[in-house]
Amino acid sequence: METLLNWLAPACIILGALLTASNLGNRITGVGFIALAAGSLAWMGIGLIGGPPSLIWQNIILALLNGFGVWRWLGREAQVEEGAKAAQKASRKSQGESLFPASILGRATVQDENGREVGTAVDAMIGCGSGRVSYLVVSQGGIAGVAETLHRLDWQEMRIDGEQITATFSSPRQLPQMERDQWPSR
Repeated sequence: METLLNWLAPACIILGALLTASNLGNRITGVGFIALAAGSLAWMGIGLIGGPPSLIWQNIILALLNGFGVWRWLGREAQVEEGAKAAQKASRKSQGESLFPASILGRATVQDENGREVGTAVDAMIGCGSGRVSYLVVSQGGIAGVAETLHRLDWQEMRIDGEQITATFSSPRQLPQMERDQWPSR
């Protein structure tokens, strides 16, 4: 049993850290916290078998914190996400302008009109007084943020439909590149 726990504990912690650090959405982050909680329970088991009491107490606290993470990401955040999707869907059927959740401006895939992937939305700049999106920041290339380049996509050059952002050009073109720490003010 101890040998199994000695392999299970670090494997769960590594998996949980990978899933939460990847920031792949509420549900994946919640699953990451489940893995971290399982790792904490395994470390507690190791402590109960013959480890120091500090290992047990540390992992009791970590298991409680990871339980909070599960509630936050699979409970609260998932409900907020579902509420936003419901409002978006209902707005399509109602009179007036369709709505979309602003959260997609930090995570949606961006494609051109031919369906070719342009990049991934990572943020947006929005006017304080008008509430209008000025431009979208699009990440291209790299892996998990390493070696990526950031580009600007003006609001007039895109449309949003559901969870998809589409650039309103069909031919491949290079978006204006931005420095990571020097974004345009207009």
